[in-house]
Amino acid sequence: MQTSLKELETQALGLSADERAKLAETMLASLSAPINEIEDAWAQEIEQRVKAFDRDEIQWFTAEEVFADAKRI
Repeated sequence: MQTSLKELETQALGLSADERAKLAETMLASLSAPINEIEDAWAQEIEQRVKAFDRDEIQWFTAEEVFADAKRI
């Protein structure tokens, strides 16, 4: 039998304050797991790009060049 959200809410509100706090922490942590994975992936991407820049493997432009090009467009 599947428990409805309303039933879960009712049960959760019946818990002690400490139990509700622990449940809230657990639920919030379950939401941040994908965010942590995304942040880790971006950190790796940034590291790879910085290394490629340091090896002079990527083309780069000054801010002045970018803004001048944007104005032309």
